[in-house]
Amino acid sequence: MGPKKGEISAIIEEGCKFEGNLSFNGVARIAGTVNGSIFSNDTVIVSEGAVINADISANVILISGVVKGNIKASSRVEIIRPARFEGIITTPSLIVEEGVIFHGTTKMMDNN
Repeated sequence: MGPKKGEISAIIEEGCKFEGNLSFNGVARIAGTVNGSIFSNDTVIVSEGAVINADISANVILISGVVKGNIKASSRVEIIRPARFEGIITTPSLIVEEGVIFHGTTKMMDNN
């Protein structure tokens, strides 16, 4: 039996380093370093202290760490201070908190 909707199913803790393609079913929280690509059918949470050099694709993406790469979210992206982002975001809904460092572009899409 898999995780319930909204329940964290995977954690990459601070101090962990991963290179390659990560794929998750459910919510994934990343606090370590990832180089490659990340996919989830649910939510990816990039915690403060995380360093991500990867493309991310998920339903919802929440960022408070450092992300360099292109991200695509089918529902929404939230970037929360003290996050730093560099890349292209494709999503129907984007929230960027004041104080975030954002170097990139956005492509707003229909959520239909």
